[in-house]
Amino acid sequence: MAAHPADESFPFHGLLPKKETGAASFLIRYPEYDGRGVLIAILDTGVDPGAPGMQITSDGKPKIVDIIDSTGSGDVDTSTVVEPKDGTIPGLSGRTLKIPVTWKNPSGKYHIGVKNGFEFFPKALKERLQKERREKLWDPAHRAALAEACRKQEEFDSTHTNLSQAEKLLKEELQCHTELLNSLEKKYNDPGPVYDCLVWHDGETWRACLDTSECGDLGCCTVLRNYKEAQEHASLGNSEMLNYSVNVYEEGSILCIVTSGGAHGTHVASIAAGYFPEEPERNGVAPGAQILAIKIGDTRLSTMETGTGLIRAMIEVIKYKCDLVNYSYGEATHWPNSGRICEVINEAVWKHNVIYVSSAGNNGPCLSTVGCPGGTTSSVIGVGAYVTPDMMTAEYSLREKLPANQYTWSSRGPTIDGALGVSISAPGGAIASVPNWTLRGTQLMNGTSMSSPNACGGIALVLSGLKSNGIQPTAFAVRRALENTAVKMDDIEVFAQGHGTIQVDKAYDYLTQHASLPTSNLGFTVTVGSHRGIYLRNPVQLSSPSDHAVGIEPVFPENTDNSERISLQLHLALTCSASWVQCPSHLELMNQCRHVNVRVDPQGLREGLHYTEVCGYDVSTPNVGPLFRVPITVIIPTKVNESTAYEVHFNNVYFKPGQIRRHFLQVPQGARWAELTITSHSHDVSSKFVLHAIHLVKQKAYRANEFYKFSSLLEKGSLTEAFPVLEGRTVEFCIARWWASLGDVTIDYSISFHGVTCSTSQLHIHASEGISSFEVLSALKYEEISPSINLKNWVQPLRPVSAKTRSLASRDILPNNRQLYEIVLTYNFTQTKSGEVTPSCPLLCELLYESEFDSQLWMLFDQNKRLIGSGDAYPHQYSLKLEKGDYTIRLQVRHEQICELERLKDLPFIVSHRLSNTLSLDIYETHKNALLSKKKANTITLPPNCSQSFFVTSLPDDKIPKGAGPGCYLTGSLIVPKSEYGKKAGQAASKRQRKFKKDVLPVYYHLIPPPNKTKNGGKEKEKDTDKEKDVKEEFAEAMRDLKIQWMTKLDTSGLYDELKETFSNHLPLHVTRLQQLDSEKERMKRLNEIVVAADVVLSSIDQTALAVHLTMKTDPRPDAATIKSDMEKQKSSLIDALCRKGCALADKLLRLLSQDGAASEEVSSTEDDPEGCLKDLTDTFWEIQKWVDLTDSKVLTFAYKHALVNKMYGRALKYATKIVEEKPSKENCTNCIQLMKSLGWTHSAAFADNWLPVMYPTDYTPF
Repeated sequence: MAAHPADESFPFHGLLPKKETGAASFLIRYPEYDGRGVLIAILDTGVDPGAPGMQITSDGKPKIVDIIDSTGSGDVDTSTVVEPKDGTIPGLSGRTLKIPVTWKNPSGKYHIGVKNGFEFFPKALKERLQKERREKLWDPAHRAALAEACRKQEEFDSTHTNLSQAEKLLKEELQCHTELLNSLEKKYNDPGPVYDCLVWHDGETWRACLDTSECGDLGCCTVLRNYKEAQEHASLGNSEMLNYSVNVYEEGSILCIVTSGGAHGTHVASIAAGYFPEEPERNGVAPGAQILAIKIGDTRLSTMETGTGLIRAMIEVIKYKCDLVNYSYGEATHWPNSGRICEVINEAVWKHNVIYVSSAGNNGPCLSTVGCPGGTTSSVIGVGAYVTPDMMTAEYSLREKLPANQYTWSSRGPTIDGALGVSISAPGGAIASVPNWTLRGTQLMNGTSMSSPNACGGIALVLSGLKSNGIQPTAFAVRRALENTAVKMDDIEVFAQGHGTIQVDKAYDYLTQHASLPTSNLGFTVTVGSHRGIYLRNPVQLSSPSDHAVGIEPVFPENTDNSERISLQLHLALTCSASWVQCPSHLELMNQCRHVNVRVDPQGLREGLHYTEVCGYDVSTPNVGPLFRVPITVIIPTKVNESTAYEVHFNNVYFKPGQIRRHFLQVPQGARWAELTITSHSHDVSSKFVLHAIHLVKQKAYRANEFYKFSSLLEKGSLTEAFPVLEGRTVEFCIARWWASLGDVTIDYSISFHGVTCSTSQLHIHASEGISSFEVLSALKYEEISPSINLKNWVQPLRPVSAKTRSLASRDILPNNRQLYEIVLTYNFTQTKSGEVTPSCPLLCELLYESEFDSQLWMLFDQNKRLIGSGDAYPHQYSLKLEKGDYTIRLQVRHEQICELERLKDLPFIVSHRLSNTLSLDIYETHKNALLSKKKANTITLPPNCSQSFFVTSLPDDKIPKGAGPGCYLTGSLIVPKSEYGKKAGQAASKRQRKFKKDVLPVYYHLIPPPNKTKNGGKEKEKDTDKEKDVKEEFAEAMRDLKIQWMTKLDTSGLYDELKETFSNHLPLHVTRLQQLDSEKERMKRLNEIVVAADVVLSSIDQTALAVHLTMKTDPRPDAATIKSDMEKQKSSLIDALCRKGCALADKLLRLLSQDGAASEEVSSTEDDPEGCLKDLTDTFWEIQKWVDLTDSKVLTFAYKHALVNKMYGRALKYATKIVEEKPSKENCTNCIQLMKSLGWTHSAAFADNWLPVMYPTDYTPF
């Protein structure tokens, strides 16, 4: 290998490529046309205003004009209004906030809110901070506390041998210290920083402050205005290094804290327009351009885009009159060029002349993998990604320079409706600036996410030059210039690179030279029925020539004068170079849609891919290039049938780095999966390959039927993979050498089809049927089958308990005052045991860009209104682990028409619960065996074209999950093949399918009501006629019981006094009186009465008889069941009375302790002496333990208070913690925190303090 000199200059131009696109040469020619005067909206994860290169433009203007979070993930509810007292405000976190005297607030009113930092921190920052905070704030203090607790326990053990009762309690107290500390360590969970937020109006503008000190010292915190007013931002701290800005909405009721949700957006902005005055080689493509930073990646959804974020973003883009949008996001879509989001994008482009540039997607190398909106929306310029030799050296440090190539993963066209998909290409990698919180200045990223801002920056240069010369081109003109001047790279197919690599200098020259032409500002729409091109792929489309009516219609810029529309008269020449396409030679076009007939004759074409275009030229200016193009794609599949044994083989196939081979195969009828085997012939080269297969199905995204595998093939190695196929359709199988996999290799590979088909595409089993059946056919070859049905989830349908519609605020008004509305639907459900759930809205899920509603977003809350998780269009991404308890789901759907939302007021919602253990259904070969539950089905070998029926029995009732009932159903899959590859193909096919995850043959098991359980073993109680009560006696008892029921609802003792005279021995009467006294508001004044009432209950119970009964193993008496029930009630009443008595005694002592000897204003006239009270408490404590363990839920409160009186804070914390587990509430948690402080464990108290506002918010998190 050749040695490289150490002083060889670094290839800086490869870090952020500009040379290949003509941007570098353009800036040499026109140094002042560097983006000045151009505003680019970056719709992404947010841009860090403190990141390198994001401060100013080349002409000294602020780089970022405004920073907006359009998702709502940074919103804080600040609708609570307070006024300071003595210069302080009680914050919603529980802290006292000191208002600096320097703050100006004429009204004296402050809006307050609270925000948990981890709710809006980027995931990577949250993980780093969790580690740092544990190491700095928790571990040192916790280790010291544990060491001290162990030392005290050892000291006690060494000095005490024969222990008294009091000493045993003391030993238990010390043991509790170590046990609790160990438990706190195991349960350690950092809530993160919690910030109090204040908003006020200073007489001129809104201001906001976050208590970043987390101690109420607002004097050391930064006060900010809305970013657009003065470009102010601050940092949350030296450790976080997370820069934030603010926006105040709704007259101070909403504060939006704007941060970057990830590094992606800053990197994108740096490529497009970063400016480094001291290091110009680091500049972005258009350093003079300004940026409007809009965060559309919702932090609650791991920076997934939402309809709310995108539509709000487009409202801001139009309001700010942006020249360009860069959108390095996108998803697979079920149908292209449609949906509310796409409509709003089209409106911005066509009516407001915004040039919308977007990434084409990173889902290649198969065809038809472009994402939405970049590759599927007519108004958007979709950008593919390629890699240059200089990038390989500077960015990737490859040891060899390879020829320029498209990245393997760059998405390819055409779209499913025939449009080209990729418009242009640009370099798809860069080492550029990232946010400060990453603790690095720059980072390498690659993707069409990087090619898009490179192209966008290039377009900004063009616009900068045009504006300087007084030329205002339309979005149509710019796109046409880019496509007609792009340079095609050799050996790269059109679907990957589009019209070629963007050429900034040539596009500028094109636009300046042709600015005066009558067609310069026109756009043209091409329609082929409901499609935008001709795309023939499936066998049925290829059997004969086909005629297509192609519509061509001119599109004028908004507000074009009607005289121009009338005067339009274009004489067009239509050309096509392909012999298999026939089209007219000319077209006369005016201001209307004209149709021409195009005939495509695929007969005689060789197998494989064929592409051509019908181009329309103005005959008067043919040098301008095509005014429009009609893309035509024809795929001739290879037939695979019995004559080839349903297999195809490719031997000694040579692969260079980045080389792609496509095979289009007509899947045989009856085939269900294919097996791929690859073998390497190379002795010295291991290589990386991408294996990719796609079926296209109408109204389904390509992801729904995709197989993708990134594989390493060792020297002389082999591998086998399997993937599902759809019979009768064309499958594209693509085998691609990874672009950076060095060295040449030769391989053999083969694809064999297998077919075991089921009589149904999805199996529905109703439990009431008892036995269900399905039939299996082996269509192609001998196949071993061993059917199995596994159920993995149970699905709970929900109906809304409330539905509220309302108009949204100022952020949600489209141009021309088109108001957006929301409906918020509320659902409740109970989680019977801890487990994983996946909430979803079936009507709307898997729809984002193509949805006819603006957006959907659900939030799941626990019973304390704590936000547990969120989700939107793709449910499989948002599974949650829930503990046992009650939960609420709030679903927001938005639309421009409120009547469309009203239709959803009863919208069903489902919660899919993951089963802790997979359930299997029994399968039999005959109905008889199924009926008798004998001889389950085994492995069977089916010959070609032979079938076998199978019978499935219902699940036993004891297997049905708790909580599942009628209306619910179980889901799973039916796997028929025995072979491992057949099974593998029958389950989820691709990692990329996470948003469209599905089973190949799904099973739905519908539940019915459970069996009726008879009471008392089915035997009716025989009435004992001798013991029948007199009617008057029954009436008297009924009246007594009714009065007892009402006692707790009345404050007086009148009923009790009245009943006591007649029923003095009736235990429930005295129990209810005790409960009445113990639950009154004035309880603390009646502690002595409670003790007396408890003693009455205790004296009414024969404790000796109760103890004797509890020791009995069996009771032979005929009325044993009645006696047992009565004794259990007595025991329960006994424990309850002892606990209430003990709590009252403890409260008396605690009150005395808190008074510290001083007289109280509210003390009973006959207060017991402390010593006697303490003795009674101790006696009660030991008495209770005769009947029940102290950790029993009924006794916990007493055990906690007893420990508190004895200042045994460890034991108190042990019981208080159990109380929180039984009944989580803010008050109970506060008790635990106070005990931690009493024990000196301030570190755990501080963390628990931060948990309070997170776990017990005042209201639901806003959407």
